[in-house]
Amino acid sequence: MTPTVMTRTVMTPTVTTWAVTTWAVTTPMVMARAVMTWAMLAWAALGMLSCQTDAAEGNTAKTQRQLWVTNALGNDVHVFDVGTLKQIRHIIVGPNPHGISATADGKTVHVALENFGGSSGELIWIDARSGEITDRVAVGPRPNENECTPDGKWIYVPCDDGTYWVVDGLRKKVVTQIETGGRPHNTTVSADGKRMYLSPMGIPKRVTIVDVEAGHQVVGEIPFTNSVRPPAISRDEKRFFQHIDGLLGFEVADIQKRTVIRSVKHQIADEKQGVKSRCHGLGLRPDQQEIWSCNVEHQRVHIHETTSGEYHEVASIEMPGRIYWVSFTPDSKYAFVSVRSQQLVAVVDCKSKEIVEFLKAGRVPKRTQTIDVPQS
Repeated sequence: MTPTVMTRTVMTPTVTTWAVTTWAVTTPMVMARAVMTWAMLAWAALGMLSCQTDAAEGNTAKTQRQLWVTNALGNDVHVFDVGTLKQIRHIIVGPNPHGISATADGKTVHVALENFGGSSGELIWIDARSGEITDRVAVGPRPNENECTPDGKWIYVPCDDGTYWVVDGLRKKVVTQIETGGRPHNTTVSADGKRMYLSPMGIPKRVTIVDVEAGHQVVGEIPFTNSVRPPAISRDEKRFFQHIDGLLGFEVADIQKRTVIRSVKHQIADEKQGVKSRCHGLGLRPDQQEIWSCNVEHQRVHIHETTSGEYHEVASIEMPGRIYWVSFTPDSKYAFVSVRSQQLVAVVDCKSKEIVEFLKAGRVPKRTQTIDVPQS
């Protein structure tokens, strides 16, 4: 059953106020000049209003802010204009698209094809502006959430052979594999692109830290108390947040000390206490003020503040089905929550904590990413 869509609140942008000067109009020519002057001012005001509206929604004359959604049980990717929340593209990519990453300039998107029916997966390159697939390279079996350096030079792909495949994004070539053991599942990159953090599920119960610039050398590990799942990292690279099996919440690690410093539990409603669940989908809001966590079976997003260091839960949002991922716009205006069981992505206003729209995606939408795509 398709959930009821709530009305989207549109904030009115600030309009420039013009100073009004009063003068006497004594001749028809002066009158005409006055009318022309006010018409020009009106057009200028409308132009500024249009620019302000586009900027507020992430669109400028040079870029369009887009949301990309991979569909894990399909063969396609859906693309939406964040400014209008309308679908603008549907790309057939191949079997079981899972992971997604994009270059900082917004020109190139990388999608990992899990390919359940085959012995190996693929990494593909998509021109973000045209939607055309430009390159493909074979990788290990059933690749999951890949990540790239900001320039797209290096792409790390977690595969179901106990290793992360390292791909040269310029030469379109696999150059090495990094063994972590377990089931490589998620990848996180530092803001400067110098380090990759590898989160494999299973026995390792740790995150492996790799120095990208030093020839992809392993430089450290962060042990956690159980099998690791989706992660998040602070912009200053001081804190690492990690979902783990058996905890409805997340653990917080001090990256420099390579140790867990806090275990944060979600507030579970009384009626859900006996309902078995797990967490999958963790996102630190770009403004670094909150961290959002997806509680899958309880169908709820838990929101914790980050400023106090105590990570108090400040809000939670009920969803219409099982949820599996969360991401944000760079300005922290919207959060996107993948409601996989309903084939929807919920658009949440980060300030009001209200669902403002549901976007219809493909079969089992999971990973999402906002990309500012150049338009010229």
